[in-house]
Order: sequence, then structure tokens, then C-alpha cells
Amino acid sequence: MHALRDRARRGPRLVRLGALALAIAAATSAAAALEATEPAIKAAYLYKFGFFVEWPQAAFTADNSPINLCIVGNDPFGSLLDDMVNGQKIGARPVVVRRMSTIAAKSGCHIVYMSNDQNAQASAALASLRGSDVLTVTDRTADSGNNVGIINFVMKDNKVRFDIDDDAAASGGLTISSRLLNLALDVKPRH
Repeated sequence: MHALRDRARRGPRLVRLGALALAIAAATSAAAALEATEPAIKAAYLYKFGFFVEWPQAAFTADNSPINLCIVGNDPFGSLLDDMVNGQKIGARPVVVRRMSTIAAKSGCHIVYMSNDQNAQASAALASLRGSDVLTVTDRTADSGNNVGIINFVMKDNKVRFDIDDDAAASGGLTISSRLLNLALDVKPRH
């Protein structure tokens, strides 16, 4: 009889402990899912940005030359970006992912992504691309001074969003569609 009473008392406590364990596991899974989706969302944006940008004709050697999407330095995407763009085209141009440790203006890249590496090498690379026909995309914010790209990812309300420096795009001969400009949180207009 005592054994039945002991089991009856432990039952609700075990249920509460089980529910707590499930709640912790769910919260941990939700946080991990949010982290896991940030690179996927940024990868999708990187690829899709190409649909809303016009490069000067001189940026390509031929009408069917690929759009080179270059990841410089730290690569948060792994094979995710490669899988996403595999076999895809922007207009008549295939999309090719390239990974590089450094970059210069004549690297053949059309879209360059640099993660939030706050080092002198990244700053120098961004400076070397300023005014070129390369769409630079970073994780940097406007308070980073001149060390930002044309498009800069920002987190707002736990969502990946972006700011655009349309003036910097114009200095390189790039035209960004008004549809993309309208999606940006903040736009630095052309002069």
C-alpha cells in the first residue's frame, strides 16, 4: 500500500520534471534553429541580390560570363551556398561561388561577401574595392565608418535585414533596383 502512495506522489513530480526537460530542450532547439537559419538566410540573400543589380557591361568579358559570388575570409556558409546556387542562373549568366583569402579590385568577382572580421586586412580589402563595379556585402554596420560594404546585413527583431549604400553603388557604376532599395531598412541615397 505504501508503495502505491509513493508512486502516486512521485508521478506528478516526474511529470513536472519531464515537462521542464522538454521545455528546456525546445528552447535550446529554437535557439539553435535561429542560429542555423541566419547563414541560410544570408546565403539566399547573397544569391538573390544579383537579380536586383545591374553591372556595367565592362564588368563581364562576354554576354554569358558567370556572375562570380566570392566569399572572402571566414566562410559561414560551408556547402549551403554552393548547394543553393548549383545550376542556377541570373539572366543568362551562371552563378559561380569562389572562396578567397584576399581580394583586389581586378579579382573577377561581381558579388563579394566579407563576414564581420574587424581586422585591418578586411578593411584594406573593402577600401580596395570601393568605387569598383563589385557589389560588396558585409555584416558591418554604419558605425564601422568607411569599412562597410554597399549592402550590409543587420539583425533587427531577430531577423536578418540589410542596409544599402546606393551612393557607393553608383560610384562603381552599379544600379540597384528600386524593388531592392524598398526592402532595405536604411538607404544612403545617390548624390
